Amino acid sequence: MMMPFATREEFLTELEEALHHGNAPVALALSDLDNFRELNDEYGSGVGDQILALWEQVLRSNLPPDAKTFRLGGDEYVAILPTLSAENALIVFDEIRHHFSGRSAEFSGRTLSASLGIAANPPHGNSAEMLWQAAGQALMRAKRDGGDRIAIYVEEKMILKSNYYSRANLERLAKLSSVTNRTEASLLREALDDLVEKFRERT
Repeated sequence: MMMPFATREEFLTELEEALHHGNAPVALALSDLDNFRELNDEYGSGVGDQILALWEQVLRSNLPPDAKTFRLGGDEYVAILPTLSAENALIVFDEIRHHFSGRSAEFSGRTLSASLGIAANPPHGNSAEMLWQAAGQALMRAKRDGGDRIAIYVEEKMILKSNYYSRANLERLAKLSSVTNRTEASLLREALDDLVEKFRERT
């Protein structure tokens, strides 16, 4: 039996409670399945329901026990992950995403994939509405970058820093993100960590 739909208000109420007035660390992951509408049209709603049931099964089996998952509509799901940072949520969902893709053979060999957007308190927002908006923007970026990936929310002021990089370097970063199945933000954070470590004695 598939997960029942939850209203946006029901989900936001649960998220607000998990945040404890903005004082509790919480990660939020918003997901949808890539090309689900095409798969549903090609193979029928019966197969579409099987794919959704498989995604729900993978979520239930691999998310932390205290996570709460809601189906908001169609193939759109959201998970509330208490105590997790955005980076730790990315690690959890990257394993889930790969496991889900590995079940492709069950559906006429068509590749199954999911895209996700992640935001967390801290640092992306301390209210349910703020985290919801941030995760939605991250999901849109994941889809825009080709799907089958996870994106952590990047604040607009950080995006503006792209003005400091050449087009060639930005293209190389996008290619590296695709090859490694990592978000551009996580790659930049790793590079920054390496830089700070290199000059640790001077700081």
